[in-house]
Amino acid sequence: MTADTLAALLLARTGDERPGLYAEERVWSWHEHVEAARGAAAWLDAHVPDRPRHVGVLCDNVPELLFLIGGAALSGHVVVALNPTRPPAELARDAAATHVTLVLFADPYAETARALAAELGVDCLPLGEAAEPEPAVRTAETTLRAAETVPGVRAVEPGDLVMLIFTSGTSGRPRAVRITQRKLAIPGRSLAALLTPDDVVHCSMPLFHSGALMAAYAPALASGAALVLRRRFSASGLLPDVRRYGCTYLHYVGKALSYVLATPPRPDDAANPLRIAFGNEGGATAVRRFGERFGCRVIDAFGSTETAIALTPDPAGPPGSLGRLPEGVEIRDPATGERCPPARFADGRLVNAGEAIGELVNVTGAGLFDGYYDDPEADAERVRDGAFWSGDLAYADAAGHVFFAGRGTERLRVDGENLAVAPIEAVLREFAGVVEAAVYPVPDAVAGDQVMAALVLTGPFSPAAFAAFLASRRDLGVKGVPRYIRICRALPQTPSHKVVKRDLAREAWRTADPVWLRTGTGWRLLDDEDVDAIEAGFAGHGRAHLLEE
Repeated sequence: MTADTLAALLLARTGDERPGLYAEERVWSWHEHVEAARGAAAWLDAHVPDRPRHVGVLCDNVPELLFLIGGAALSGHVVVALNPTRPPAELARDAAATHVTLVLFADPYAETARALAAELGVDCLPLGEAAEPEPAVRTAETTLRAAETVPGVRAVEPGDLVMLIFTSGTSGRPRAVRITQRKLAIPGRSLAALLTPDDVVHCSMPLFHSGALMAAYAPALASGAALVLRRRFSASGLLPDVRRYGCTYLHYVGKALSYVLATPPRPDDAANPLRIAFGNEGGATAVRRFGERFGCRVIDAFGSTETAIALTPDPAGPPGSLGRLPEGVEIRDPATGERCPPARFADGRLVNAGEAIGELVNVTGAGLFDGYYDDPEADAERVRDGAFWSGDLAYADAAGHVFFAGRGTERLRVDGENLAVAPIEAVLREFAGVVEAAVYPVPDAVAGDQVMAALVLTGPFSPAAFAAFLASRRDLGVKGVPRYIRICRALPQTPSHKVVKRDLAREAWRTADPVWLRTGTGWRLLDDEDVDAIEAGFAGHGRAHLLEE
């Protein structure tokens, strides 16, 4: 069996009796983990229809999900990682688009899962029936099953499908990225170079996203380091976890570091075993402060679910840089296809944004991108003339240091999660009196984006009515609720009547139009003091340059 498969990484842990997985009070050796995956493979073979063998899963980070993923890697089934935070209508669309034939769930998603399965016309079962059927506390000395009772393993290839994980696309609808054996194994083997079998990896980012699988689970599996699985991220619980389990490596996404930094500091914060924090979109200031406060090295890398382009941070590079452009990766103008010139700066400000900002492109091919599921149009959009166009905007200085500039105006990233604007716009257009709505990203002071919307209304804006409307909409996820609402007389348009969102995004809250700010208690009109406070937050987090772009 080739080494570039998740199955090979898993089977390499056979006979390894060291602790491999911690989940709350339970612990499994790596060998027990392998046996649980074999058992899940046998269950899948017995319970999932032959074609397609796609199993949708709704759960938090629980060990049974990892056993199921391992079982899929060994048996040829496919785990469809459904995001339980998405509205029911969007969940149904996701599951239907990926041909889910069975829905599995763990608490607290039983009601959502059963409603989803009923809409799809498929069966719905507890996840525990497929993996780890006995909930008793495990120890490192016990085994889940005798070796002779578990099934054999079929031959697998690096390109075989293991999972489908959703991301957002420019079409306004999520797309299911094909997660193959190699797509998990290669990052796992690469990041395993940071670890030894004596390390302990902390995983609290959701397993329905690729980051936790590729940058936490797979490296632990490849290196033999133990994995600590937490159901959900907790800022206050992270350091106690690190100390309780002896974690030396943790994976994060987006604002997670900032949320931890917001907890009250203690004089003994650096007295912990943590060596490395690895993730992306942490923000330059948060990365620096986290490393200083907790006495560890923070590696803030760049990547996406497609994994066609990866940038490695350069410790000697300028603040905020993602690293240097690797061989075969260029920044190109998406309109002309030409390579963008280097960025020029004056007093630390980018002065040629119009020509320097372009799209990150892998000109040598698609890298580890194995395509979207059943979406040839999306594949063609990403891979053109043998090159992979990421949709991510960036610029680079004369030395090749790359700076992230956003994801265009049709996509946003809030709290580490990609969102599409079209579904949000569709909801806002149903608010009474709305003539037109445009949704676009504005930068967040810490990391990623905030959602801003421009509305054209037939009458005055009522914040109370708007809040009640949003509260009534089940088809709008929490992260899709706008942070800012701009009330316009008209939206900027091209001659063909397409909204020029880049103008709206550039102006953000710096406009003579009324802008309403969402707070914890409702909506209020943004005033000059609010603007000053918002922009001071960007300066405090080392992201003031984003306000100039």
